[in-house]
Amino acid sequence: MKATEVPEIAGAYLFEPTPYADERGFFCRTFDADVVRSVGLDPHAFVQDSVSRSVRGVLRGLHLRSGAGEAKLVRCSYGKIFDVVVDLRPDSPTYLGRAFFELSGETQRTVYLPAGCAHGFQALTEIADTSYRIDREHDPSEDVTIAFDDPELAIPWPLPVTSMSARDREAPSLAEVLKHNES
Repeated sequence: MKATEVPEIAGAYLFEPTPYADERGFFCRTFDADVVRSVGLDPHAFVQDSVSRSVRGVLRGLHLRSGAGEAKLVRCSYGKIFDVVVDLRPDSPTYLGRAFFELSGETQRTVYLPAGCAHGFQALTEIADTSYRIDREHDPSEDVTIAFDDPELAIPWPLPVTSMSARDREAPSLAEVLKHNES
């Protein structure tokens, strides 16, 4: 497994496993504490794992947490997603930077998002399972959502949106969220 820095988002990494394939399919390690440690992250900091299943065209996000934020590892374990990370840390050298990834069950690549970054994705296949490993317990009172179609972010979602939660559909603009966080 190798780790590569994501230039658009300071402190973000892309972890790429080395699959071993044969006539049975493949095997690969999707998490390696030594590799995580090698880029300065604490592999023991992650406290919860979750998975979501989406169908083609479903959009989830853009989500982040207020307060101390939430660092996370995101991987598509089955199917394929268009994954988005937006740096919303005012002191970051990549503030408002955006990074886009295609994550899939075929590659098993994992993206590490530092706390303070917004995240969203769109399912590109009929079924897409997305796994999340977060560094602190989820507290719904800290959930923040930003409009997926905010013109300031101009995210090039690849498909028409077929479904999304009411919370995501009614999310405020980036400017509104930033203004609220200042007060």
